[in-house]
Amino acid sequence: MTTINLLPWREARRKQQQQDFIIMLAVAAAIGVAVFFGWKMVVDSKVENQLSRNRYIERELTQLDQQIKEISELEKRRADLVSRMNVIQDLQNNRPYIVYMFDQLVRTLPDGVYYTSIERKAGTFTISGIADSNNRISALMRNLNESDWFKDPDLRTVAAAGDDSQENIFTLTVSQELPSANADKEKQGGGK
Repeated sequence: MTTINLLPWREARRKQQQQDFIIMLAVAAAIGVAVFFGWKMVVDSKVENQLSRNRYIERELTQLDQQIKEISELEKRRADLVSRMNVIQDLQNNRPYIVYMFDQLVRTLPDGVYYTSIERKAGTFTISGIADSNNRISALMRNLNESDWFKDPDLRTVAAAGDDSQENIFTLTVSQELPSANADKEKQGGGK
C-alpha cells in the first residue's frame, strides 16, 4: 500500500535549512572573529616589535649624537692644541732671527742717526729717530734696502727738530725679509 505523508514536510525542511544556515552563519562568524583576532594579534605583535626596534634605534642615535659631539669637541681641542703648537714652533723657529734683525738694525745705522723707537707689527718695522741731516736718512734707507734682512724702506715723515739745530726727526717703515741662503752665513758670524 502506498503511504501518503500529510505532515507539513516543506515547513520542517525549511526550518531545518534555516537552522543549518544559522549554524553555518554562526560558525562562519566565529571563524571570522577568530581570524580577525588572530590577524590583530599578529599585526599588534609586529607593530610592537617595530616600535621596540625604533626605540632601540633612537637610543643608539642618541648615544651616537653624544659620541659625535664628544668627537667634535676633541677635534676642536686638538685643532686648538695644534694651532698653539704651531705658534710655539714659529716662535721657537723665529727666536734667533730677532737677534739678527736687531744686529742688522745696528749695522745699517750710519753715523749721525739715532733710533728713538722701533715697533714691529706683522713683519713691518716702524722706525722713528733723529738724524743730523737728510743725507744721513737717505744713507740709512740705502743700508736697509741693501740688507739681507730688510726690504722696501719707506720714509713716512721728516720734520725739523724745532730748535736751532740741524737735526731732523724722521719716521720710516721697512718690511722684514728672512733670507734663505744668507741666513746661514749670518748665523755663522759672516754677513754685512
